[in-house]
Amino acid sequence: MVNEKVPPDGGWRAYTVVFSSFLCNGLIFGFVNTYSVLYVRIRDTFIQSGVENASSKASLIGSLTIGTTFLLSMVSGMLSDRIGIRLTTFLGGFIASSSMLLSSFFTSNVNILFFTYGILFGIGASLAYIPSLTIIGHYFKKYIGIANGFVTVGSSIFSVAMPYILDYLLINVGLSQCLRYQAALLSLLMLCSLVFKQVYHSPMKKKTNENTEVSYFANFVNLSIWFDKRYILWVTVVPLALTGYFVPYVHIVKFMEKQFPKMDYKLPVTCIAITSGFGRLIFGYISDRNKVNDIFLQQLSLFVIGTASILIPLTTNYILFLVLNLILGLFDGCFVTVIGPIAFKLCGPKGASQAIGFLLGFSSFPLIIGPPIAGWLYDQNQSYTLPFVLAGIPPIIGAILLTKIHFMSCNQTNLELVSDKTFLEQDRLADVVQSVPSGSESYATYLRVVKQYLKKME
Repeated sequence: MVNEKVPPDGGWRAYTVVFSSFLCNGLIFGFVNTYSVLYVRIRDTFIQSGVENASSKASLIGSLTIGTTFLLSMVSGMLSDRIGIRLTTFLGGFIASSSMLLSSFFTSNVNILFFTYGILFGIGASLAYIPSLTIIGHYFKKYIGIANGFVTVGSSIFSVAMPYILDYLLINVGLSQCLRYQAALLSLLMLCSLVFKQVYHSPMKKKTNENTEVSYFANFVNLSIWFDKRYILWVTVVPLALTGYFVPYVHIVKFMEKQFPKMDYKLPVTCIAITSGFGRLIFGYISDRNKVNDIFLQQLSLFVIGTASILIPLTTNYILFLVLNLILGLFDGCFVTVIGPIAFKLCGPKGASQAIGFLLGFSSFPLIIGPPIAGWLYDQNQSYTLPFVLAGIPPIIGAILLTKIHFMSCNQTNLELVSDKTFLEQDRLADVVQSVPSGSESYATYLRVVKQYLKKME
């Protein structure tokens, strides 16, 4: 058996990696989570320009950013395996910064903003985000929960400050100049990438002797993660549960203006961000306890998030409204924090990058459709009650469906034992795949060959 490096769980390089990942998460989701502040100004700009369905289209820009960030997560995971975590993050920072700069010149053009702010920024964010999560497992194992919690708390801390910073910039320098300041901050992602030195390297085969579609697919996709039924259930249910997940983030400011017009509209965003930060640290620490089940923590978070989303539009009491936002943020922090530990525990350090990438990639469509549908429903009814109630139902259903995972046995091809055995033999797997006749390159044939190979490896 080949000896592998053990994550140090500390040391100056490990802490530098954590801090750089913290900045990556903060910069990316600090802007994504506070889009509701820009949303109001962009919507007003569209209205002044005579754009029809301004609310829905302004919402779609933020949804495209979220959706593209997660959709390209699959590509980000595979790209990290092919060209490395450091280069993938650097490329993401360059694209994200450039996209925001381009957006600043076209603030009243809907179609261009769809592409620059919605899609390009999402691409850059995705390429920088997935590697910043994956690299943590290269330096931490015993304390991966708290390390991941500290990394993801970056988005919460930045989300607390960003509403006030963006509001100040919008008032004093306008939307265009505000986007240019955002571009300058996003350029720091390129600097952060420089410390992301990998410990584990991809088992993907770099070269093949034949250019068949099957062998090409095998060289990019880590197949072993798809032989664990628990991972398949997790990667199926969680995306469905996230339909409507970002509706409060996009529409909470507009809801606040309508329901509590005399109150500070930035306060609920701040409440969510603060408690989300505490949630990431608290549940990150809890996740590291030996007897704690991370899947159960994620179920709990989804159930509470869904319930809070349903109750928010039904309350007319401002204090209760803020309490619900605090609860929403706390369990949002829990949900985000346990994604990484669950992926590492199900798929091992060498499968985690693509495991996270596919999960977030499959989540992209549900995340895209939620906010614009909510915006459309508001335009039709001038009420946020139905949009928020509908947004809260999928997380509750998802929490219930995940219960099945506790009664499923783990698949031996996806344990750490096999990450030392099968993953190290992946070069031979590509050779086996190449033996598939060119006329039989179907997915079923491909899986049959792979299963036969993995059975021999046991």
